[in-house]
Amino acid sequence: MDGREQGHHDNGRGALWMLASGFAYSIAMALVKLLGDDYSAATQNFVRQGVGLIALAPFILRQPRSAFMLRRPMLMILRCAATSLSIILAFNSFHLLGLAEANALSFTRTLFLVPLAALLLGERLDRQRLFATLVGFAGVLIIIAPGSAHSLIGWAAAQGLLAALLVSWSVISVKQMARDHSDLALLTWSTLLGLIFTAPLAWSSWRMPTAEDALLLAAMGILGVATQACYIRGMTLGEASLMGPLDYVRILFITALGYMLFSEWPQPGTYVGSALIIGTAIYITVHGRRRV
Repeated sequence: MDGREQGHHDNGRGALWMLASGFAYSIAMALVKLLGDDYSAATQNFVRQGVGLIALAPFILRQPRSAFMLRRPMLMILRCAATSLSIILAFNSFHLLGLAEANALSFTRTLFLVPLAALLLGERLDRQRLFATLVGFAGVLIIIAPGSAHSLIGWAAAQGLLAALLVSWSVISVKQMARDHSDLALLTWSTLLGLIFTAPLAWSSWRMPTAEDALLLAAMGILGVATQACYIRGMTLGEASLMGPLDYVRILFITALGYMLFSEWPQPGTYVGSALIIGTAIYITVHGRRRV
């Protein structure tokens, strides 16, 4: 039995899983940027989901009933469709923007959770959380820097924000479905439906990868499964209010990879905006925990 079934949390182990998820995610996004000139986001996601399904196959064959258990089919379909679209949008954002900037915009998913939880779950939106959310979005404006010589206003940043919004809804749905679905079922359906949803777009922009690129795309697929598996496991083992902030550690991984692989160094506004987004996101998480 896991921590969810026992009714208690193992925050130590959960933290390690969350850090592993952030590291795997950072490497995968670096590969997205590296391959983005030659392969569309849809193609990358299709290969990622296909390789992910192959990687999951031994676990699916070992526990087929658990893997394909489905208690809320419509919610699962909607979640997987939203997740597939969010991945494509996020991939485009990481390819077109600097790694640190795209990563900072992805953190806004915690900010989007506040209004979504109020609308979808009926949670009370108090003044403290509303103010913190607005401060966090002010951080987004600082990163985008409208009117400056380094302004990021455009479709690339918009895709990053829309991806974060879709991920926020997906997080809410995961917490709902985790009550009556195993980790394996969530991963299996997410990968299988993601492959189906992405196939038409991938077909329209398909190009045969070289042997070297095929290995990199395969690595991206394995890292994608690892990211999801580690994240789900971390959130399952630990308290969500404590595990969530650990995800922000990946800003260190992302910034280091951007500098080492692409000679990218974030603008000062990226640091300030990221600090506002992360700080307010942590406050929102901790404030919500105190109210429980």
